Amino acid sequence: MSNTLQMNVIPGSITIVGLGPGSFKLLTVETWDILRTSHSIYLRTAKHPTVDELQSRNVRFSSYDFLYEEKADFDEVYHAIATDVIARAVNGEQVVYAVPGSPLVAERTVGFIRSLAAERQIAVTIVPGMSFLEVLYTRLGIDPISGVTVLDSADIDQLPRDINTALIVTQVYSGQVASEAKLALMELLPDDYQVLLIRNLSLEDEEIRPIALYELDHQGDIDHLTSLFVPARSRTATTFTVDPLIDVMARLRSPDGCVWDIEQTHESLRRYIVEEVYEVLEAIDNRDPQALCEELGDVLLQLVFHARIAEECGAFTMQDVVDEVTGKMIRRHPHVFGNITVQDAAEVVLNWDQIKQQEKGAERKSVLDGVSPGLPSLMRSFKIQSKAAKVGFDWNNIGPVWDKLVEEWEELKEAVTVGDKEATEGEFGDFLFAAVNLARFLQIEPETALNRTNNKFINRFSYIESKVNQQKLDWKALNLDTLDEFWNEAKALERKKQ
Repeated sequence: MSNTLQMNVIPGSITIVGLGPGSFKLLTVETWDILRTSHSIYLRTAKHPTVDELQSRNVRFSSYDFLYEEKADFDEVYHAIATDVIARAVNGEQVVYAVPGSPLVAERTVGFIRSLAAERQIAVTIVPGMSFLEVLYTRLGIDPISGVTVLDSADIDQLPRDINTALIVTQVYSGQVASEAKLALMELLPDDYQVLLIRNLSLEDEEIRPIALYELDHQGDIDHLTSLFVPARSRTATTFTVDPLIDVMARLRSPDGCVWDIEQTHESLRRYIVEEVYEVLEAIDNRDPQALCEELGDVLLQLVFHARIAEECGAFTMQDVVDEVTGKMIRRHPHVFGNITVQDAAEVVLNWDQIKQQEKGAERKSVLDGVSPGLPSLMRSFKIQSKAAKVGFDWNNIGPVWDKLVEEWEELKEAVTVGDKEATEGEFGDFLFAAVNLARFLQIEPETALNRTNNKFINRFSYIESKVNQQKLDWKALNLDTLDEFWNEAKALERKKQ
């Protein structure tokens, strides 16, 4: 077959037809009319069940099977076929190009031909045909609208990790291809996951055989008419993985990665994980699920970052982190994973503390051990008081708590009156500590409460700024009464929204 492109010749045309899924009876009438009346017919491959019937009916054709032996891979074969088909049309032939199945279903040569034809302004007509998919849907009794992904075996490495539909893998034509498909699928599915091996669909000896995934490349009858059907995983069985993020972090920390990421240590990253946690709290306060998703991702990034640094030092890996916390959750929930019975959430907390004490008893000598000095001060106060209360160092009711708050308030005022700066700082700390204790009795987390007030102040002050700018006022010329009016307006708007 010549690949030479001749000039000054009236271009021919290209008609692409499908030979159907196998049986001659599934060839469309339109396609049969084209094949029996055409003289320039070229088959991508003559290894198709319909071909014997075409020959018996005196349909003359050529095939491109010889290219499969000459070329190094399928991409080269497909490009060579497309180039030759275009060359023949350029030389004036009315080319009929026939492919197995349907022209637009898992047929890469058709895409190449259409692209080249558009460049050379050659007319291309695609005749609808029946693919093996229609037969398969009928045999399995499935409706593709429920979700089916069709993938050429050559593209198995592009299989989405989060796929949640049924999967059809086409052109599983050899043991080697079956082995590659198996390995790719076993990264997402259990080794014994049941799949369907599909052979000779629509022919007399068609077979749909259930096998375990790990057996796929052990089948002795795989050929060019073999495909694979992988049922969709149930929603409850769908898993996720942090592997992509772990891989990205490994790349960033590699010698040819990012200079900044390479230089980071546990200590240098310390402030970032605190910042990310507070941004999670802000997303929760704002009831913004999209922001919460993003901020949780940022926290996860910090965890993976620290785990990567630890792995490089030989301390532990991300898998160790997951295993450690998983084991802890199982140990501390014996009412779920064991034979312990609990009455309510309070008893769950009590069991948790007892198990934790057993686990940490050897390393913690004081009741207050385990309260990190790195916590924000309000949060640390809350935890200190809660731990002390668990061993009985606490008031029985809220009355004395109010009294203590008033007492600390009076001592603070006295220190301010005296003018003792150091005493004032100490008394102010005592007052805050007493306020945290009140929050504990009111079942309010003080850190969260103060953060909410901070955000409220920001929103109201932003309103004041907008009013000043809208009215083109001068901050220096404004008195507190005017600003207070704007503040009250902001409060009124908040109440209205609520």
